[in-house]
Amino acid sequence: MGKYTIRVEKTAAQDLKKLYKSGKKADIAKVERIFKELSETPQLGIGEPKKLGNDLIGFWSRRINKKDRVVYEIIESDIVVVVISALGHYSGK
Repeated sequence: MGKYTIRVEKTAAQDLKKLYKSGKKADIAKVERIFKELSETPQLGIGEPKKLGNDLIGFWSRRINKKDRVVYEIIESDIVVVVISALGHYSGK
């Protein structure tokens, strides 16, 4: 069982629904692995975890595929990871 609780915001839930509906097995498997890792070690793992800057300081991203990223915030004080989006690229947010 993971150390962090994962909270998925409404936009991210909609993104994940689209991803699952797409049927892209490789992307779905990667997202599932990313979520497992987020609950254990949100700063490490697959998808090249990266601290974001500019307008998204305090947020992280992980690569799902060439164009899509999981974007999330780590709230250490509450031991929570908040996923804010899961499709598209953070530079377009």
